[in-house]
Amino acid sequence: MVPNPVRGGPMGGDFLGNRRQVAVALLIAAALLVGVAIRYAAGSRASPPPAVVQGGSGATGQQEIVVHVAGAVERPGIYRLPSGSRVADVLERAVPKPAADLDALNLAARLNDGQKVTVPERRPPAAAGPAPQGTGASNPFQAPGSGDRKVNINTADQAELDRLPGIGPALAQRIIQYRETHGPFAAPEDLKLVPGIGDKKFQALKDMITVH
Repeated sequence: MVPNPVRGGPMGGDFLGNRRQVAVALLIAAALLVGVAIRYAAGSRASPPPAVVQGGSGATGQQEIVVHVAGAVERPGIYRLPSGSRVADVLERAVPKPAADLDALNLAARLNDGQKVTVPERRPPAAAGPAPQGTGASNPFQAPGSGDRKVNINTADQAELDRLPGIGPALAQRIIQYRETHGPFAAPEDLKLVPGIGDKKFQALKDMITVH
């Protein structure tokens, strides 16, 4: 009688043993895969998300400046403008009067926080008249000792500065804007720090100006 290979005998035993080995190997492989998956999931939860860096200069917001407008304008007062605005920007809001001398200003100049912009009026042409008598020069500001007071460049308005020799409306406005931005002049020589006033022009002015 032939032995049944499934129930007994050498052939049946080898077949069942191989199946058990394959099943064990599959279980081990599945366990390894599950362990790897658990570790990966735990690592993903522990790792923080990558930081997002936002570029551009707009992160701090747009800054504002405060400017005072006075003089020949319809709406003098305090104005708030974006940083980097120009003189023309604030005058557009202040509405210059018909008599305003805009050529005396640098409309393209950049405004600074706390700056005062004084808009001058156009001066009428000087009427012709007889020359002043006396031994002094025709200039109303004479050398020391003549009895005439000196012009205080820290307090003089545009009209006073404009009467100095070689100082027109534009340069007078420049002097006013410089002292409002940088503070009062410490010495008469500091006037040379104003753009447009060199050594030669200062020599013609030094005996007629003061800072006190």
